[in-house]
Amino acid sequence: MSSSNHKKKSLMLIKELQERSRKCHEFVRKSLLSEKIENKRLRDALKHYFSYWNDFSHPGLFSIACQAVGRRPESMIQPQAAVAMMAAAFDIHDDIVDRSPAKHGYPTVYGKFGEDIALLLGNAFLIDGFTLLGSAASGLRAERERKIFEVIKNGLFEVGNAHALELNLRGRYDVPPEKYMQILEMKSASIEADMHIAAIFGTDSDATTEVMKKCGRTLGTLATLREEFIDVFELDELNQRVQSEALPIPIMYALQDAKSRSQVKRLLEKGKLTAKDAERLVGIVFDSEPVNTLRKYMRKLAATNVYWIDMVPNAEAKILLRKLTASILEDL
Repeated sequence: MSSSNHKKKSLMLIKELQERSRKCHEFVRKSLLSEKIENKRLRDALKHYFSYWNDFSHPGLFSIACQAVGRRPESMIQPQAAVAMMAAAFDIHDDIVDRSPAKHGYPTVYGKFGEDIALLLGNAFLIDGFTLLGSAASGLRAERERKIFEVIKNGLFEVGNAHALELNLRGRYDVPPEKYMQILEMKSASIEADMHIAAIFGTDSDATTEVMKKCGRTLGTLATLREEFIDVFELDELNQRVQSEALPIPIMYALQDAKSRSQVKRLLEKGKLTAKDAERLVGIVFDSEPVNTLRKYMRKLAATNVYWIDMVPNAEAKILLRKLTASILEDL
């Protein structure tokens, strides 16, 4: 398949996730903007966040998981919005932890309004998310309701632990990639929770919900690893991570290669990379044997995910999940 066809295929999948998230986004905006927020800066911060908020991964995958277990996604707007709100809360709080003034060309809430406002806005999303999830789950049998809150609690704690462990890796060139891989797999607990919760809302079958849980963990790990690769290519994100955060995992792997280690370190020690530096770094990193090994590991994960996807009851959702899994490996 040509590169242009790969891009068209990826764009179609992105549009699919965006369309599945559209009503959820509208619901979240309406819900938060209707809250009585008396502080003008906090209201302005909320509107600013909505101006660049484009998370369609969490609500989109929640929607697919609903369909996968035989439930109409349109009937699950409340719990879908709840997981989107909680993901937004973590996103806003992460910018405080990482001291990120901007992301993908947009000033973050932290960058524009400061730490206090960002913290309060993240809290508002978290409170509304938990309240909405409780309301949606209240109509279920007690055992299923209990299970949903057990899943969300465990998932959020695992993601929180991952970010806490990541703090110890800042500015270090000697981190074993396997250690960071464990942290990235812990971060995937958020996608696992999204798909697991969707399945619990949609079916009484423990076997089916377990399939969606496994699929969510593997798909989440693959998506997180893809983001790590993308950060090597995006100059602003790369400099932010070199200066203030843990290095992207492909660079960590390249640092294990005796042939490339000294070249990579020389570039990183400049502090701020130019476009030319970044281009050179990309070439060194992607030519290293350890990074090739990482790609092989991702292909193995993708094969594992196809194994779980084959157990999905709904044919349309099965096709979508296969396409999403394949798209994560494109251009890597």
